[in-house]
Amino acid sequence: MSSLDVTAPTAAAKTAAPTRTPGTAYVTAADGAQIFYKDWGSGQPIVFSHGWPLTADDWDAQMLFFGAQGYRVIAHDRRGHGRSSQTWGGNEMDTYADDLFALVETLGLRDAVHVGHSTGGGEVARYLGRHGTSRAAKAVLISAVPPLMVQTPANPQGLPLAVFDQFRAGVAGDRAQFYRDVPAGPFYGFNRPGAKVSEGLIEKWWRQGMMGGIKAHYDCIKAFSETDFTQDLKSIDIPVLVMHGDDDQVVPYKDAALKSVELLAKGVLKIYPGFPHGMPTTQADIINADLLAFLKA
Repeated sequence: MSSLDVTAPTAAAKTAAPTRTPGTAYVTAADGAQIFYKDWGSGQPIVFSHGWPLTADDWDAQMLFFGAQGYRVIAHDRRGHGRSSQTWGGNEMDTYADDLFALVETLGLRDAVHVGHSTGGGEVARYLGRHGTSRAAKAVLISAVPPLMVQTPANPQGLPLAVFDQFRAGVAGDRAQFYRDVPAGPFYGFNRPGAKVSEGLIEKWWRQGMMGGIKAHYDCIKAFSETDFTQDLKSIDIPVLVMHGDDDQVVPYKDAALKSVELLAKGVLKIYPGFPHGMPTTQADIINADLLAFLKA
């Protein structure tokens, strides 16, 4: 383990704890689960929440870019995912939000920017709705699941429950093959005519997925599809950038981004023609530039 960095925080790093060990470490959640995280650089903190069934590694393009821009970049593996504890229970949004709160509290973060992709967008919304915005400056929801994915009488435009039952069947039946099919197909839009397919990216997605626990991944399908974030979004009083591709085959933008921005007090909407669900990776240069502009605004 490296020695503690006891350098006093600069004005730009006013939110950082006075002492810290940068690199990778674990924070202990309320139930004892160990949550793995990366903590690099210095400056205003950006906290990244990943999508299902991935890990903090899915933010490689953002962690490298924003760390080089002078930000402190932090990303964790959600419980049951990646290098974090594979818990049998607690695989739902309230606990995910509480785990994120434990990370923020342990690191002493203030003036943080929370960025969530897909399921991570739900985690960010629930965290801000459940724990408040006193430690946050801004938030970003990218291809995110709020306000509610599943079809209900009150949400007739949502996706039928059968869609998510197919996800559960894929995980329970042959998770290894399912975790090849998703990135090779709809996640990155590699199933579109003329798409430039990256076999390496498909393998990276598969590797991240297979690092996690099957029970947590199975439970998380219900968490990301059936959790209603309407009240969370309504309670958020900080600026929120909502980014979504109009060719998202996983989380259709019309029932997600367009509805979310209407519920946010200070929401800003950015729709990207032709971009897929995994656009933070496939179109990282554009997404990063727009994120940076929002952070500096």
